[in-house]
Amino acid sequence: MNAQRRATPKSIRTREAIEIAARELFMANGFDRTTVREIAARAGIDASMIIRYFGSKDGLFARVATIDLQLPDLSKADPATIGETLVRHFLDQWEGKHSRGGLPILLRSAASNPEAAERLGDLFRIQVSPAVALLGPASNAPMRAGLVASQLLGLAMARYVLCLPPVVAMSRDLIARTIGETVQRYATGMSL
Repeated sequence: MNAQRRATPKSIRTREAIEIAARELFMANGFDRTTVREIAARAGIDASMIIRYFGSKDGLFARVATIDLQLPDLSKADPATIGETLVRHFLDQWEGKHSRGGLPILLRSAASNPEAAERLGDLFRIQVSPAVALLGPASNAPMRAGLVASQLLGLAMARYVLCLPPVVAMSRDLIARTIGETVQRYATGMSL
């Protein structure tokens, strides 16, 4: 047994193993198609431990699907590249160091689970809408935020859930440039 393993109490290791297994399965299958037994098997524990630590599958889902998008301060971004900045940030949420986070889990689960859909909507309402509101006229801020969300979530659905070959094959730079142009127009209110 290595020193790191001995230094971490078994309960913490068990909780971490459950969360890792749940993230992997929720990301691959969504909420409805993932069972407590599958999570337990992947974590190498008895299913009753999930209930012990998280209360329910819903409680575990709530834990692993918690997201802080850590949006960049768009007021400090080059006004001409705000759309590209947002798209690159969201690509990082999917493909970068945050890709094991809750955003992929929520998107895959939102198609079949109303609670996940509501949480995804709340995420955009609470975190994205205020950032977009600062970029253009207050009178149409909710509409602009909704349009930005439609582009980002549509991209995520096409690239990561449906895995449409032409979209999967696109480079991150091409996606950031092309979709960034549309997000730029929506976020700033130009051409609306």
